[in-house]
Amino acid sequence: MAERAGHRGYIGARPLNGSRTPQHVQNIVIRDYARRKNLQYLLSAAEHTMPGSYMVLEDILDELPQLRGLILYSIFMLPPDEARRRQIYDRVLREGCDLHAAVEEITLASQKDIQAVEDILLVNKFATIL
Repeated sequence: MAERAGHRGYIGARPLNGSRTPQHVQNIVIRDYARRKNLQYLLSAAEHTMPGSYMVLEDILDELPQLRGLILYSIFMLPPDEARRRQIYDRVLREGCDLHAAVEEITLASQKDIQAVEDILLVNKFATIL
């Protein structure tokens, strides 16, 4: 089996938590994160702006057998549906990869890491309701 490539970046144009971060800034954050964590950064793929679109993320997931993992700009780029997120986590781990969120400085490398990610998303969900 061939050596796996590094970590694919994942950025987007949609607002996250009401704020828009330019794509070049998202790439800077991911590149810096990868450097500090000693990860080989591969160019980022940019998600489509259409609400609810995760086509680019699906393309990256299809690429996982050739990657070591992916680096999201933020965990808030994941789908809002918990069941869908869990499918993503399971797929990443099943492929022997890891998932990173650069802004939050989070690494999901095993089943035990999933709850920490879900807790942050849940707290944010309820914090935005109040």
